[in-house]
Amino acid sequence: MQTDTVQLVFYLFSFLIIISAIYVVTLKNIFHSAIFLVLTLFGVAGIYILLHAEFLAAVQVLIYVGAVSVLMIFAIMLTTRLASREIKQSNEQVMAGIFICAGFLLASLGSFANTVWRVVDKPLPENNTLTLGQLLMNEYVLPFEVVSIVLLAALIGAIVLARKEGA
Repeated sequence: MQTDTVQLVFYLFSFLIIISAIYVVTLKNIFHSAIFLVLTLFGVAGIYILLHAEFLAAVQVLIYVGAVSVLMIFAIMLTTRLASREIKQSNEQVMAGIFICAGFLLASLGSFANTVWRVVDKPLPENNTLTLGQLLMNEYVLPFEVVSIVLLAALIGAIVLARKEGA
């Protein structure tokens, strides 16, 4: 793609990510927040494609959009009392949240300003995806297995909570 087109698409994806992320944290309905989280994660995958990191984009869609988001929506649907009128769905710690977010923003901006960004105009190696696949299936297979067990435990926990609420 041409530079102007890539830049326009980048700004569109950035706008999509920012707006949907704002909806994730401001909506009171947790199911709608999860849907906007899916939209945010799709936008991040689009940015990865613009950066010519197709493998990361595929992993983003498969793992985060596919598995984690579906697991979250499944857990939300299993817990029926989340939308009950008895549960208070407002946050009384808005000021503390604003101060913490401002602190993180200042720390992030400070670290970005003091980081030396090295840009290399070298093409990626031809076997980049092959190397990543071999590392993931050989050297880093244990962390992936641990994550799958944690996700299974979260699913079992959601089922246990749903059964207790239904009884």
